[in-house]
Amino acid sequence: MSLFYSTTYGQELIELWDEKDIPNYKSTAEREDIAKRDITFISKVQKPTLEIFLPSERNANGKAILILPGGGYGGVAYDWEGTDYAKWLNAQGIAAFVLKYRSPQAASVIESYKAPIQDAQRAIRWIKRNAQKLHIKKELVGVMGSSAGGHLASTLATHSTSYYEATDEIDKESFQVSFMMLIYPVVSMKKGITHMGSRNNLLGKEPTKQLIEQFSNEEQVTEKTPKAFIVHSADDGAVPVQNSLVLYDALLKNNISTDMHLYPKGGHGYGFGKSNADAPDWTAVAEGWLNSW
Repeated sequence: MSLFYSTTYGQELIELWDEKDIPNYKSTAEREDIAKRDITFISKVQKPTLEIFLPSERNANGKAILILPGGGYGGVAYDWEGTDYAKWLNAQGIAAFVLKYRSPQAASVIESYKAPIQDAQRAIRWIKRNAQKLHIKKELVGVMGSSAGGHLASTLATHSTSYYEATDEIDKESFQVSFMMLIYPVVSMKKGITHMGSRNNLLGKEPTKQLIEQFSNEEQVTEKTPKAFIVHSADDGAVPVQNSLVLYDALLKNNISTDMHLYPKGGHGYGFGKSNADAPDWTAVAEGWLNSW
């Protein structure tokens, strides 16, 4: 059973599993670390949590988004690409959920590449299990991810296999999402396209060809992949714009509705872009897309 406790940042915070039920987990003495920076960056994440942000009932439109912050799979930029997004989504009438997912290289993780997607699948199932009381429509649950969080979001949206064994009623729910929003995302694990830091953290420094293919999400797109909204900048020096281009090509070939916005400038990791004069004003077009269906 998931545990509930209060938080000063959101409306409610839950642990996705009791400690004894966390898949792919072993207890260690390692502890999470919150860096002293101008953003809240949490590394060595041990136990996944889901922070809930709800709009007023009158404003709610039934849509819900699981937010997956970036951080190169070395941690999560929790407010910068997480809780700040949640507050913006609430203003659009959308329920938002920020996932603090496990770091693949945390000492408590047994198999690195499984931990983040296990947490994301569980989070979607939890949202759907609680949809009625949260005034959410199950068919309107999507995912949003930035940078490495974009890789995790596209993994969730394109992989059809559950990465852990069912343990309770929550796991009877589907983890499939109805749409994805990817902000300067890592998509591929192939050299020359990927962000090597994210790849090394997720798959290790010498991954098999099978793992590289499995987590190159442009290769996992099918006619069942959900519709997509994608933002990227051509001058992104960390995550090449080719990540979004190869995904767009795969989506196009499978006739998946995709709204992609490529900008000449902006670099990488700009979040909302309020502190970067060159960053695109992507939230304006995102709001139009979210309100178009």
